[in-house]
Formats: sequence, C-alpha cells, structure tokens
Amino acid sequence: MHFDLTDLRLFICVADASSLTKGARRAFISPAAASMRIKALEEQLGTQIFYRDRKGVVLTDSGKKLMKHARIVLRDVERLKSEFSATDGQESGHVRIFANTTAVTDFLPEVLADFLSSRPALTVDLQERPSVEIVRGVVEGAADMGIIAGPVQVPDIDIVHFSTDKLVLAVPVGHELASRTTITLGETCSFRHIGLQEGSTLHSFLAEQAQKLGRKLDWRIQLTNFESVCRMVSANVGVSIMPESATRRSVAEGLIATVQLQEAWAVRERSILVKALSSQPAFVRELVDMLVKHHLA
Repeated sequence: MHFDLTDLRLFICVADASSLTKGARRAFISPAAASMRIKALEEQLGTQIFYRDRKGVVLTDSGKKLMKHARIVLRDVERLKSEFSATDGQESGHVRIFANTTAVTDFLPEVLADFLSSRPALTVDLQERPSVEIVRGVVEGAADMGIIAGPVQVPDIDIVHFSTDKLVLAVPVGHELASRTTITLGETCSFRHIGLQEGSTLHSFLAEQAQKLGRKLDWRIQLTNFESVCRMVSANVGVSIMPESATRRSVAEGLIATVQLQEAWAVRERSILVKALSSQPAFVRELVDMLVKHHLA
C-alpha cells in the first residue's frame, strides 16, 4: 500500500473544510483532480473515507481513523524538513496554534511578534477555537500547540501552566455598580452588555454560564477586541465581563472600573498544551519558553 503525501494533505484539507471544492482550493488542486485523488485513495484503502451530500463532506469512521494517522505522518515530515533545512542559517518550520479568545486578542500578538521577528524562516498558523476543539486538536495532531483557560486533564499531553487570570465586570467610572467589590453573573444580567463577537470562545462561555442560571445576557454591541470593548464601556454604552489583564490599561488611565465576579469559574488557570514537548522541534520549545517568560516579567 503506497500513500502519496499530496493525497494525505488534500485529504486533511477537504476534511477540515468539510467541502471538496474548498479543500481542493486550500491544497491548490482543481476540484476535478481532487475528486479523482480522493476516489483513488478510497480504492487503495478499500473503504469509504467521506460521506458526501449537497452540504459537503463528512468523515466516515474509516476517514476518522485515517485522519489520525495522516496528521501524524505529515507532522513528522514537517519536523524532518525543519531539522534538515535552513534559510540564511535560520531553522525553518511551521507552527499551528489553537487558542482561546483571550490569547488570540490579548497577549499572543505581542509574543508572536517578538518570536517571528528574530526567526524569518518560521511561519505560524494561529486559529481561535473553543476549548474542546483546542484539546482535541492537540491530541489528534491537528495543532502543534494549544492555549487554554481553565482546568484540563488530558492523558499523554504535556500541560505547561504559564499564568492565572480572572474574569471581572468592567463598568464605566461613576456607574452604579462601580462602588461594588463583588457581583454575581446573575446580577449583571439586568444590565446591557458589551462583548466579543458571537462565536468567540469567551462569548460562548458566558452565554453557557448565563443559561445555567436560566438567564440570558443582553448584548448591546459585539466587537472584535478587548481594547474596543474598554472604549465602549468608558463611553457608558454598557458593562462587560472580560479578563482582568485586558482591563488594566484602561483602569490605570481612569477610564473604567472593575468589579470582582463571585463565581469560582471567574478564576482561570491558563495553560499551554503540547504533545511530547521534549521531542518537539527547538522552535516550538522556544515559543513555549517565551510564553512562560512573558507572563513572569
């Protein structure tokens, strides 16, 4: 049985896109050629790897089994290439990171800017994903690294704790809640909320917690980053539940005030997930070290 790396890359692209056409585009192959390659791969395996319908494609059980091995094979190929290739004396390679909202919008841009500026031969694919997908991505090899908030226990995965943050309620200076020291999520439901866009991990998490209380947050406006949220809060547009680390500058400038949330889930341990960290390429281990040192500084 012979496996072509191009076919495996195409297979992963199609599966990730849930579409033959979109997957072919990602793999830089025509849809017709992609269809022929997928069919040839199925014939070689002697099994169907995709269910096909008008909405797109979905992995079969055999497809899921192939996916697990295909990611491992391609990951190992990339590691091999990175160890034996160099550009101007620099180690080349690629890192795919699945991370939550806070990481993507708050501290990762700064860390990655420093990391990439001194390593011109490296590339990074940063994707915001829900916590469940972050863990699954690292376990299955879809991501080289995951960044997650909250308790996590995953067999055969190295978990590196690098900081502790907590969610707080940001309110305008002089707001009726500004004099409070603590507040519950349920109490905040009586006020108009400002938050990140629907689909972000934080938005989904807060909506889930409110639903557990039989309540619903009243979203007045949803934005793409915490800096914009702080501006809206300072303009008295509404209140916002957000990471305390993202409020510090605005609090220091006297633009907003914060109130501590009473819920236990408000305190969030942030961790880096990596599969077999000691066997990862040097640049992956260096990035982990940079993240830890960034939050120790």
